[in-house]
Amino acid sequence: QVQLMDSGGNSVQAGESLRLSCAASGFSFGTYCMGWFRQAPGKERQAVATIYTADGTTYYPDSVKGRFTISQDNANNAVYLQMNNVQPEDTAVYYCARSANCWVGYLPEDDDEYDYWGRGTQVTVSS
Repeated sequence: QVQLMDSGGNSVQAGESLRLSCAASGFSFGTYCMGWFRQAPGKERQAVATIYTADGTTYYPDSVKGRFTISQDNANNAVYLQMNNVQPEDTAVYYCARSANCWVGYLPEDDDEYDYWGRGTQVTVSS
């Protein structure tokens, strides 16, 4: 049974750092993509980081590039999102997700390409 447990959300001040964790079970990293998404109130869910677990290739949208870093820990079947210099616009519920629809040179950005999701963890950034 595939399960994703995301955690690490908190209330922080602008400019601080935060690290989110996603513990995966029921499958082993191989050729899957793991992604972090966020959804703010009244907005659509958007990808903020994706990693192809087979080779470590990553993708970030411009809104977080240079501030967020996704990483994987194969020994513990976990994925992390390091968030630095967070800003109020980063406030959202963050979700980790898994996609089997990825390969070398293609990391999916649309949430409908991900088949399993964590429950979400709240990140609140105050100015």
